[in-house]
Amino acid sequence: MPRLSGNVAVTRSTLRQQIADALRDEVLAGRLQPGQEFTVKEIADQYGVSATPVREALVDLSAQGLLDADQHRGFRVHEYSADDFRGMIEARSLVTEGMFHALVHDDLPHLRPGEPRLAALLAGVRRRGEEARRAAQAGEVTVLIGYDLRFWRELASAFGNPYLTDFLHRLRVQMWVYVVQHLRQLPDPRGRLWAEHTELVDALSRRDIDTARVILEAYTAYSLSLVEGLTAGAAGKGPVRRPAQQDPPARDADTLP
Repeated sequence: MPRLSGNVAVTRSTLRQQIADALRDEVLAGRLQPGQEFTVKEIADQYGVSATPVREALVDLSAQGLLDADQHRGFRVHEYSADDFRGMIEARSLVTEGMFHALVHDDLPHLRPGEPRLAALLAGVRRRGEEARRAAQAGEVTVLIGYDLRFWRELASAFGNPYLTDFLHRLRVQMWVYVVQHLRQLPDPRGRLWAEHTELVDALSRRDIDTARVILEAYTAYSLSLVEGLTAGAAGKGPVRRPAQQDPPARDADTLP
């Protein structure tokens, strides 16, 4: 029986989605570990609901790549490998490069400078980035994940393509599922979490595509380096950032993945 936090109130409205969201949060928080098994009945008993919405929620999470279904044993949390993570990074890089191409060639009129809806959206995204930075500086991984996911989802939504937004969000959730199990090995994650969210938004706001690309490339390299250090079996051997006060003003904390 999985030990869940039990602090998520589940009501009958949108029950399927609420259960899926609650279980996704348990996986992202590391309370449901990779490879951990459970049944529909166990989850239904945990939340005090019928089996039907639970089964539907678990099938949804399986379709998202977070769970594996076993006809005879129920479900288990999917175990991502280092190769999976590198594949996710590659997929994200290929997609974001296409997004940069669209910006450079002015292919999307609603993303042109001076568009009021874009300015309002980026202002909101920047606020998410500020919260992510504070969480990273405090080493609050669970809080960071929440703001980080909202930041990237809202930023991707600026392109006006829901398929693109959903793909990148799903990919990011999967990346966090892999990373969080290793990141929590660190006795103190402060100084090891990338959080240049606001710098990225500022670069995009002033249409500085070259700087935005450099930020993302550095972010990718750092993520791979840190994860490789953690998965090498030495949590203390990942790359270490200097304390925030010693960093240049624009580079004072970090996040994964």
